Amino acid sequence: MLGYSLFRIVALTKCITANGGTALCRTNMLNRIQTCGYAKKVATKGKKGMVKEELKGPEVCKDPVRLTSYAVGVNIFKQGDDPKLKPPEEYPEWLFELNLGAPKNLQELEPESWEYWKRLRKENIWRFNRLHKGKKF
Repeated sequence: MLGYSLFRIVALTKCITANGGTALCRTNMLNRIQTCGYAKKVATKGKKGMVKEELKGPEVCKDPVRLTSYAVGVNIFKQGDDPKLKPPEEYPEWLFELNLGAPKNLQELEPESWEYWKRLRKENIWRFNRLHKGKKF
């Protein structure tokens, strides 16, 4: 508010009266400057042109023996090793029947299955979003 009042004091106003009752006023440009303004730019620290150190991800295991005997990357704790893989007989059957490829199209699914209706709903949501993309409320 202080900055605004300073500009109001400095601003020059020229008024022309005509016919005694009406007055045309023209204010200086200083009066029109918006004083609330925008956020200041953040000053960068350090030297310009310095390349920042890139973050490195986890190391990729390339050992074929370890990849075939351990579940690499499954351990969520900081300490400890990855769990050892069990023989396939100890895992449930549905685990080997999972679809790891691309999702099936709507035409490939049976109309009376739960997956069909879930996929149909998802495609309708995608269609609605495409149609209303860029429209203002």
